[in-house]
Amino acid sequence: MSKKEKSKRMKRKIYEAELERLHAELVKVQFWLKESQERIIVVFEGRDGAGKGGTIKRITERVSPRIFRTVALPAPNEREKSQVYFQRYMAHFPAKGEMVLFDRSWYNRAGVEKVMGFCTQDEYEHFLHACPIFEKLITEEGVRLIKYWLEIEQESQTERFESRMRDPRKLWKLSSMDLEAHRRWYKYSKARDAMFAATHTAWAPWHVVPADDQRQARLNCISHLLSMLPFDRQGVDVATELPPRDPSDGYVERDLSAQIIPQPY
Repeated sequence: MSKKEKSKRMKRKIYEAELERLHAELVKVQFWLKESQERIIVVFEGRDGAGKGGTIKRITERVSPRIFRTVALPAPNEREKSQVYFQRYMAHFPAKGEMVLFDRSWYNRAGVEKVMGFCTQDEYEHFLHACPIFEKLITEEGVRLIKYWLEIEQESQTERFESRMRDPRKLWKLSSMDLEAHRRWYKYSKARDAMFAATHTAWAPWHVVPADDQRQARLNCISHLLSMLPFDRQGVDVATELPPRDPSDGYVERDLSAQIIPQPY
């Protein structure tokens, strides 16, 4: 990416100020979820390196993890492979008053499993047929289902993979699957197109988030998510002052100095 293109990216100061405002709105959503007992599923899909995990982190970092739950499942074990395909995902569906955010989901079958040959052609075709039916059943049960696809250009993916190679803090993000995803760009494009054609429905449409600029992508995605929810924008009443502490009744605080850890900072 050229210096000119990088200079167009959202400035950190603007990003952080707007993220703080959106975080306050997400806190209102948390109170609304608890009161309304709504059940919400948010699916995040996209190529490797698109920024799914980072976007989910920004949504959840200022709210309760008991209400906003993140699900990022590993590859299925042998027992899970023998189950009905959707079964292991349904085990993580929300109860009343919860939002579950899937960092990749049942759409693995339409993407990585198809491209990497981890499923048969029959399994793949059955998924494309069954998925809209499955999602219609979910929504008819009263669950809100919101699906995001984070879209990046080839240059952005390459840049992010190279950054993972150079930065020891990001090495854990780089896998052999990433290298194959980079190589099989066009196969993933074809799989995405087929997935959209089969599963973009009136009851569970796909929302595409341009994600070359990660900061803009995060803000735009959060803003759109908020626009999809009928929460109270006015917020909730909270306490305006703290109650005084009870009397000590002669209690003296224990000396903990012998148990304090080393403090090099």
